[in-house]
Amino acid sequence: MLISPDFMRRIAGVAAREALPRFRLPGLVSNKLVSGFDPVTEADRETEKAIRALIRAEFPEHGILGEEFGAEGADARHIWVVDPIDGTRSFISGIPLWGTLVGLTRDGDAVAGMMAQPFIGELFYATGEGTHYEGPHGKARLSTRATTDLSEATLCTTTPSIFEPERRAAFDRLERQVRLSRYGADCYAYCMLAAGQIDLVVEAGLQPYDIVALIPIIERAGGMVTDWDGGPAEGGGGIIAAANSTLHARALAILHGR
Repeated sequence: MLISPDFMRRIAGVAAREALPRFRLPGLVSNKLVSGFDPVTEADRETEKAIRALIRAEFPEHGILGEEFGAEGADARHIWVVDPIDGTRSFISGIPLWGTLVGLTRDGDAVAGMMAQPFIGELFYATGEGTHYEGPHGKARLSTRATTDLSEATLCTTTPSIFEPERRAAFDRLERQVRLSRYGADCYAYCMLAAGQIDLVVEAGLQPYDIVALIPIIERAGGMVTDWDGGPAEGGGGIIAAANSTLHARALAILHGR
């Protein structure tokens, strides 16, 4: 089924109405963990509620999986996967490198996705052919870079601290091979990959709602995204996204010590 760009704009609109007024305002931050820190805010919860209501009204036969309120209709062929604020740590720090992620799977495969950043005013989406941008620079169809040499590549991850020791060693090997590495961009890094601004994103410990929306955005811009074993990324876990298949293969080989 084809999802219209207008529906993605509508999702972005309802999400912005909930999240943006709460950005950079004092508010209650709860911790999901007994040990450690995994923040959640009123903005996360209210944004997801608004997105769920819109999806239910438009596609009542579809299921929904969201970070804050779990799964409903999990046996449906089409499942919407929602992260109302990806990058909550950035959100609560006043840094605008967070976004609303909404993706659609059909029989488990990611077929459409969007990332909206309302403070900057940008929307990235893939619903049919190609990946598209709307924002301060107008409208554009996006393409990944043609970088194939690791020594010329820019690599992003949210933070090296997400990696367990063995994977941290693998990430460090890869980081030593690239020209530039940057930390802290969350979902924004994946969109910059699709936009041809960076070349690689490598992460670990992701949930489906962290990555499903971003898979079509990357792939339909010419990139490749898999788990660390080279398999489908929809289930989350360790993720490697690259500007093209050649760069992906070279980065994956370094991660596996080959």
